[in-house]
Amino acid sequence: SVVKMEAMEDDSLDVKDDHNHNYCASGSGGKVRSYLSSRLSHAASVPQPACPPVPAGEPATRRGKQCSGRTAGSKFADSDSGSESSEVSETDCTAPPAAAVEGKFTLDSTSKFLLNAMAVEDYRKNHWPNLEKAIDRLLIQNPTDHISVSYAQIYSYIYKCVCQQHSELLYNDLTSKITSHLQHVSTHLQASSPENFIENFNVALTQYIASLQCIVPVFMYLNKFYIESKLNRDLREDLMKLFAVQVAEKHLNTLMPLLIEAYSMPFKVQPSTMASVVKGLYSLRPEWAQSAPALFSGFIPQINPPTVESLLSDYAAHDQKLQMELSMNGYPRGDQSRKRASDDS
Repeated sequence: SVVKMEAMEDDSLDVKDDHNHNYCASGSGGKVRSYLSSRLSHAASVPQPACPPVPAGEPATRRGKQCSGRTAGSKFADSDSGSESSEVSETDCTAPPAAAVEGKFTLDSTSKFLLNAMAVEDYRKNHWPNLEKAIDRLLIQNPTDHISVSYAQIYSYIYKCVCQQHSELLYNDLTSKITSHLQHVSTHLQASSPENFIENFNVALTQYIASLQCIVPVFMYLNKFYIESKLNRDLREDLMKLFAVQVAEKHLNTLMPLLIEAYSMPFKVQPSTMASVVKGLYSLRPEWAQSAPALFSGFIPQINPPTVESLLSDYAAHDQKLQMELSMNGYPRGDQSRKRASDDS
């Protein structure tokens, strides 16, 4: 029985480990060490199979089972090497495949693109058509007309467009719409006769300024959070520049001689119309006053250079000449009986 017990102890390979994975043999020390050495050398010589890919959605325990074959050869290693190899194997097998990560990024970018496309489509179908109709009604109105427009609804559309990051798109559509309108105005002015050209130009300018007094306030949110903050400009100034480029510049060579002629012949054109057109031109481009300083100085102060004392006699002669011309053209000076007689008379 003693011989059988020794044989059983020699043949038994009861390997135990402690909590730190330090494996120790309970049988004969020399035979166990020789057995471990042979097993380790055999495991090193046999190539280890790679971890098979695990379908997405399976639990981590199954991944660990699939990797158990890879770590079997190092089960009988010492504590440090065994622990490190086991951790590396588990990390390799539990990491998601690179293709899956790339696929996730592709799906995210695709979904964002689709959402953006849907938002632009909603802007094109719902928001901009309603805004375009309101802008049309505001542009073609007369200053004395009353048009019922829901400014709260227009402001709501503009607020949504800006919040959905369509500010640039909205600004481009607005300027394109107004540019198209001004091109029609310019075509209409081109067909005007010289006798009515000044009056028609005044109507176009007055109507456009009145329209901006309604358009600019409802686009206040776009102006504040896009045009002023990102473009460093002002909406009203941009829209006035559109009128200067699309209308005033194209007809300046026709308009200026007519204004100079009308200014030389009092009451040929209503003084209020003359003042409105001249002041409007000066607000569009102040440098245009240099082409006709005598005309602009009659309606806008400080156009001419400052008065010089040495030229006072010339100024008096000019005023007397003007009074004489008015008197010869049928504009009497009125009742002079109660006026104190001057030394020259």
